[in-house]
Amino acid sequence: MNYITMLALAAPQAQQGGQQPNPILAFAPILLMFVIFYFLLIRPQQKKQKQHEGMLKNIKKGDKVVTTGGMIGVVVGVKENQIVLKVGEAETKLEFLRSAISQILSS
Repeated sequence: MNYITMLALAAPQAQQGGQQPNPILAFAPILLMFVIFYFLLIRPQQKKQKQHEGMLKNIKKGDKVVTTGGMIGVVVGVKENQIVLKVGEAETKLEFLRSAISQILSS
């Protein structure tokens, strides 16, 4: 008998008047999480990517740069998608893709 009483008490009670909860309020937490993720993760990453692309477009001869592999050199030639770097004391020239440049140290 106790088991049946507990089930009766635990069962959800029907709402009087047949009112349904607002479906928009059910999705509100999900929408709020998406907005938070957008402003904390997606938007800053897009901004950083645009700055990096702008930096790659503005590379010119004489700039001291670092590649993604950690190699430091001075730009001696700029082509459409390639950059020629002078590396080391022996003035070795190496070609890199423009996208392989991670940062400009100085002009």
